[in-house]
Formats: sequence, C-alpha cells, structure tokens
Amino acid sequence: MSVLPELLASWGTAALHLLIQPYYYIAVLFLALYYRRQVVLERKLIHVKLHRWGKETWRAVWTGGLAGLAVSAAAVALGISVTYPAVACIWVVSLILMLFRVRYLCFAYSIGILGIVQYVLSFFPGSLQAGAAGTVAEAVRGMDIPALLMLAALLHVAEALLARWQGPRLATPLFLAGKRGKVVGGYQLEAFWPLPLFVLIPAGSGISELPWHPLLGGGLGLVSLPVIIGFSEMTQGMLPGRKSARTFGRLLVYSAVLLGLSLLADLWSPLTVVAALMAILLHEGLSRYSALEERSLSPVFVHPPAGRKVLAVLQGSPAQELGILPGEILLKVNGVLLTGRAQLHEALRMNPAFCKLEVQNREGESKYLQRAIYDGDHHQLGIILVPDPDESITAAAKPSSIFSIIGMQAGVQQRGELPKRLGRAKKPQPAETKQESAGADA
Repeated sequence: MSVLPELLASWGTAALHLLIQPYYYIAVLFLALYYRRQVVLERKLIHVKLHRWGKETWRAVWTGGLAGLAVSAAAVALGISVTYPAVACIWVVSLILMLFRVRYLCFAYSIGILGIVQYVLSFFPGSLQAGAAGTVAEAVRGMDIPALLMLAALLHVAEALLARWQGPRLATPLFLAGKRGKVVGGYQLEAFWPLPLFVLIPAGSGISELPWHPLLGGGLGLVSLPVIIGFSEMTQGMLPGRKSARTFGRLLVYSAVLLGLSLLADLWSPLTVVAALMAILLHEGLSRYSALEERSLSPVFVHPPAGRKVLAVLQGSPAQELGILPGEILLKVNGVLLTGRAQLHEALRMNPAFCKLEVQNREGESKYLQRAIYDGDHHQLGIILVPDPDESITAAAKPSSIFSIIGMQAGVQQRGELPKRLGRAKKPQPAETKQESAGADA
C-alpha cells in the first residue's frame, strides 16, 4: 500500500475514534458551561451581556479545530507518538487536576505529572504487573514523555497565538476590591479552546514506518488526542490588549524553553524527569509572576477628579460607532462636565435626539464627537463606566472552579462579605474604617 492511502485510512480511523470517545464532547460541554457562566457574571456586574455564550462556544470550536490541525501537522512531522491507553491516562489526570482549579486543565501539568510517575515506577520494575493497576502502570511506563512534552510545547505556541488574537475581544470587565478597600475596574482574560489532535502511533506497533526520518520516530498510523488549551489572567493595571500581548510573549518563551528541554531529554533519558518537573514549575511560575506583577501596578480603571473613565464599550453600540475606547475619559456630555455617578444619564437626557461629547483619549488629547440618538439605543450609548469607589457589588478575586462553572455561580459578592471571607470582620474605628482588600489572582 502506498503512503498516502495508508495515511488517509489511519486518519479516518482516528477521526472515528474521536467521534465515539467522550473526551471531545466533554471539552465542548465544558466550554458551553463556562461561557454561559460568563454571561451570568456580566449580567450581575454590569447588567448587560457583552458576549453570547453560544457564539463564543462555536468560535472556540472552529478556531480550536484549525489550531488542532496545525499542531497535528507539526506533531506528525516531528514523529510525536502516543497510544490509546496513554490518551486515557492523560485525560484522567487532566480531569482530576481540573477539580482543584480550572487553570490546571493544561497538558503541561498532566504530562509533567505522568513523567514524574513514570520516573518513580522505574525504581519498581517488577511491581504492578496484574489487574487494572498493572494496565495503567504499563501505559505510563510505555509513554514517550519527551515527545509528549514537546507536544505540550507546540500546544502552548497555539495557545499564545490564540490568546494574542482573541484575548482582548474575550475580556470580561469586572468590579474588583482594590488594595485600599476602594472598588476599581479590571478585566478577566480567560478563554479555552478544544483541539482535536491526530498524533502518530509508536513505531513497531504493527504499522509501516514513516517515509521520512522524523526526529522522534513514530509509525505510519494516527491516534486521536482531543485536548483543551486555554489561559487565565486578571488585570487591574493594564489594558486588555497590553495584557494579552505580555501573555503571548511569555507563553512563547515558555514554549521555547520546554521544547529545548524535551529535545535534550530525548537525547539523554535521565533528563526526562527534569523536563517533566520544569514543565510544571515554569508554568506555575508564570502564573505566580503575573499575579505579583499585577499587585505592583497601580489600578488603571479609576475615575479621575474630572470626567468619567470608560471601562468597556458594547459591541454594535453608538459608543463603538463613535470610536470610544476602554481607558478613555468622558469629560463633557452636552456641555456638562461629568463628576458624579448619575451625571452621564442626566446629561444625555438634556437632548434626547442628539448628543455632543468631549472625550480625552489614552494619550491625554481631547476629541469632540457627536451623534444622533435613536429609539432603542442603549441609555448610556453602550458605555460601561468604571465603578465608583463605594460600589456595593464586586467580583470575587479568585480563580474559577469547575463546581462554580457547573452550578452557574457568578462569583460576585457584596462588599460587606469581604471581611467574612478573609476572617472575622473588624469593626470600623471612629477616625477611619479599616477594610481588608482582596488581590486578584491571575
């Protein structure tokens, strides 16, 4: 049989396995639940929905599909291989990790843990030979950890590109408790994509050899490996575009380091456990460093003494048509200088058919805008303002959990609940009121 028909037959078999196994459907169901919860959060905080959960789920599916094909092509070219028992092991570990924290749903963590388990099992070659435990141990012992870590590096390249491309548009505006007990605006940049991967079967499994000389071996046959990639960041001190750009750069650096370690481990096997450990520690270090960086920055989304700062703009709204951007400041509306919470709505009502705006852009320059107002337009032109410092409701500054996503718990709280969550509430003193503040965990 020639190479092309055999490869197409293997691809068809792998695609069939993808459709009959539950893993890909679990990934899509998770995405639908996550984006549905995002809509609930937006309605509770800003009383409108910036995203549509059905549309965002479909976008994640088709863009993830394209990314999956690109990663699959790179994996096949390199000769990365995996078996069906290994696929099951990776997914079981990933689902267990997801119970602790959603951002642990990352194959760098699961493959890294399996690499450490494989290293431990190497000291007990005669143990776990029978039963279900023996089947699992055999699957773990047979995994090509350096090749799988290289696959994790490729997945993070795809994650970096998707985060840079789609991250700012997927950002959800939040009301957060600041460092000094004041409420500030912020953004949650969190997104996930399901990738249908097709990876080679290990050489010597009763299949033909590849017609080229791949770096990591692998035979002429494919196995399906559905995965979920994603990133999770929270920011008070940067605009969403800048935050996603930094995430993009750091993920690329992480991918390059992991790729280099994987290549060294493939050349010298004792480095495999080192590469597995570094896959986990470096990834966790990126998350911790991002959180530390945020705590060192001053909040961007706070109101100046004169004017009202824009936190977000609704898609398709008059404000978007006028070119108003998050981070800009509304100085005057119909000649009225804005200094209070309700003044925007009141100033717009002064002329219900037309509005004139003076806006200060991010560079501090003024621009003058005007537009007719029509029936059905958003009452604030589609502008979501930065919260006032005494806003009564905030988003919980903690990562999402799988239980909150399934239960559609938006994770919002009244400001009076903050001390109870952190400890026993303190009574305010006559001179000043002391209040605990919660920092954002990216």
